Amino acid sequence: MSMHTISARRTSSNQVMPIRRDLKFQLPADKVTTWHRGSEHLSHFVNTFSLFLPSGERFFIDAVRAYRYRVEDPVLKEEVMAFIAQEAMHGREHRALNDVFIAAVPEAEGIERFVTRLLAWLKHNAPRSYRLSGTIALEHFTAILADQVLSDPRVLEGADPRYAAMLRWHALEETEHKAVAFDVWETVMGRGSRAYVLRCGGLLVATVVFWGIAIPSFLRVLRARGKLGDRAGWRLFKRHFVTETRFLPNLVKPWATYFRPDFHPWDHDNRHVLSQLDTVLGEGAY
Repeated sequence: MSMHTISARRTSSNQVMPIRRDLKFQLPADKVTTWHRGSEHLSHFVNTFSLFLPSGERFFIDAVRAYRYRVEDPVLKEEVMAFIAQEAMHGREHRALNDVFIAAVPEAEGIERFVTRLLAWLKHNAPRSYRLSGTIALEHFTAILADQVLSDPRVLEGADPRYAAMLRWHALEETEHKAVAFDVWETVMGRGSRAYVLRCGGLLVATVVFWGIAIPSFLRVLRARGKLGDRAGWRLFKRHFVTETRFLPNLVKPWATYFRPDFHPWDHDNRHVLSQLDTVLGEGAY
């Protein structure tokens, strides 16, 4: 695919330019285990996900930066710089969350260390194209998670305001830059059959690896907290994430759209959620 075609596609999709925002949320450490509706099950589901993010964001930055010299489109160059800046801020704020989480649940440190070592191994052993394939796959996953958070206020209803504000901010910026790594991919890999197979394979592998680590890690945290057999906690988890908001079931259909040969992240045009930025940034950021 030529740069002309990619530029035209990006223009026609009316993407937004990501913006670097240097925000700090000063998360209250005493609420880290129960910040979401007083529930350890709800809170630790998100807390466990956060353990992946500081090293994960660095992995994404490195994967995109490795191909930055191949990007000639000046708009995409600017987007890449903004993508890197946003991911760096996300990593910093999730580092702050993880620090208070690990202080309260020391077992979480081993989980984070394992993720960090795995990503470091991949960085030094996996081909650049595989790393970028994994990056665009996980950017797709975070984009659909973000859309669920932003499109249904019930997902964070009852959460501590500062934790909720940080997660909404992260979700909004993930929405802003959801196509940047993908556009770099198409710039350097094109849209041929090899690129399609490698792209789809990246999502399949990333999905299996992520959930294969995340689910046992979540259960490990609950066991450490003595909540693994808490039936009331599990009933709330099921009601909140499965039956009421349908947060988890609603991920399946948008996840599968990635396998369309003509897929692009902005095919799902949810720019309207970015109107929440002013409200969110006034809630808990400093």
